[in-house]
Amino acid sequence: MKKSKSVSFNGVLAGVLLIGLSIVVGCGSTPTETGASAQQAAVFSYDTAALSQAKHWTEAEFQNNPEEFQFVVIGDRTGGANQEHTFKLAMDQLNLLQPEFVINVGDMIEGYSDDKAELNAEWDEVDGMLSELDMPFFRVPGNHDIANQVAQEVWRERHGATYYDFVYKDTLFLVLDSEDPPREVPEGIKDKLELYNRLQTEDPAKAKAMLAEFMSDEAVVAALGKNVEFEDEQVAFVKDALAKHPDARWTFLFLHEPAWENPSDRFKAIQAMLKDRKHTFLAGHLHYYDYDLIDGHEHITMGPAGASFHHEGPGNVDHITWITMTEEGPQIGNIALKGIFDRKGLDPELFGAYDRKGAE
Repeated sequence: MKKSKSVSFNGVLAGVLLIGLSIVVGCGSTPTETGASAQQAAVFSYDTAALSQAKHWTEAEFQNNPEEFQFVVIGDRTGGANQEHTFKLAMDQLNLLQPEFVINVGDMIEGYSDDKAELNAEWDEVDGMLSELDMPFFRVPGNHDIANQVAQEVWRERHGATYYDFVYKDTLFLVLDSEDPPREVPEGIKDKLELYNRLQTEDPAKAKAMLAEFMSDEAVVAALGKNVEFEDEQVAFVKDALAKHPDARWTFLFLHEPAWENPSDRFKAIQAMLKDRKHTFLAGHLHYYDYDLIDGHEHITMGPAGASFHHEGPGNVDHITWITMTEEGPQIGNIALKGIFDRKGLDPELFGAYDRKGAE
């Protein structure tokens, strides 16, 4: 499999592509010398006599094709959630941007508990944040969300199946379960997460040292290097979904773990099914932005949206990915959460949430 890798994250994010912030004012074509047509006049018109020659605008078309749509992908909230409520603030920012819908790539709760009441309380907190959104939010299961049998039961009771599909404007969306079957739970992980989250406030330096020690532990390194498996039933689900929608103009696949980093035979089978389809993969889990081009198809690993930074480097950033689906394919831009603020201007208290201690 041909694989090229690029992590030119500074160029992608530092530019803060405000593709989602453009104001829609037209109807899909440029005004003519004689003025807008009857249909166009409803949304754009000008004084043709006064502006018969020079114009104050360029000849480019208005970006308002009704077949196009915009949505946002957001990364991990947990896995060592920061104490500045970054994810909650992001909900307000998404309402400013007004995408048509939002989809995440897993790890919404800390989880790793076998207490149903505790797990439901965590989901209640998350659902309270999501209830503030003006648009639908699609969930993807992560290892923290469905870490054990009890957590899986809670997920199914609250959200249904752990993998599913939907179609929006002739575009197929496949949500996969990369914890199928779940990985072995690291010993003492729940207590370690609770201690780490507390230390982020009480002793940030100690918290950072604790995280570094955890990420370098042989068992953790080995677990991260294991192949991402999928049960036969899920592979059959993917095959069936693709067969039902052979003419979808694009296919997006969302899963928590970037399975292409450690592909199992079953994941390779899924990739083979997609070989002749236009598609894009998006995942999370690693808390670090990364970009892979595999056999001409984009595979994106999201940075976090509140979760701890696990590595040093430019991919350490809380962000969202803004995707505009066009007739030619997806236009993809990353927006750092620190780069979004409302009409009132910069709020030092708000921006304190993004003064994160990652790469230094």
